[in-house]
Amino acid sequence: MFSKKYLSRLLALVLVVVIGLMGCSSSPSGLTGNYGQDTLAVLENLKTAIDLPDDATNKKEVVTLARAQISDYASRYRRDGKVAGLRSFTTMQTALNALAGYYSSYGNRPLPEKLKKRLTQEFNQVEISLKRGI
Repeated sequence: MFSKKYLSRLLALVLVVVIGLMGCSSSPSGLTGNYGQDTLAVLENLKTAIDLPDDATNKKEVVTLARAQISDYASRYRRDGKVAGLRSFTTMQTALNALAGYYSSYGNRPLPEKLKKRLTQEFNQVEISLKRGI
């Protein structure tokens, strides 16, 4: 009886540790925690999603990944005081909000040229700001 009680507590402790460590693993969208690298990676994936033809076979998967990355990126860096004030982040946040809003409202419909042009311009501004460190 005595050993069974401690064995069950030990098993519970091991399960808590395993679940805790699994929660600390990297995110499924591939973000590393390095702001500059993550921003460039998200930019490249979003550019791919934007430039992908509407009749592409993998369009749905690319859009799903883009939506996941937008959510993960925003939730990771929105409250980071070192990053939130940077021009690159505020411009990136504006672009992400526009794209996420379009995806949530219109789903998999083709992006309008006006929105594509605006996003491309904002992505270029983000890259320039990252190179300058602002």
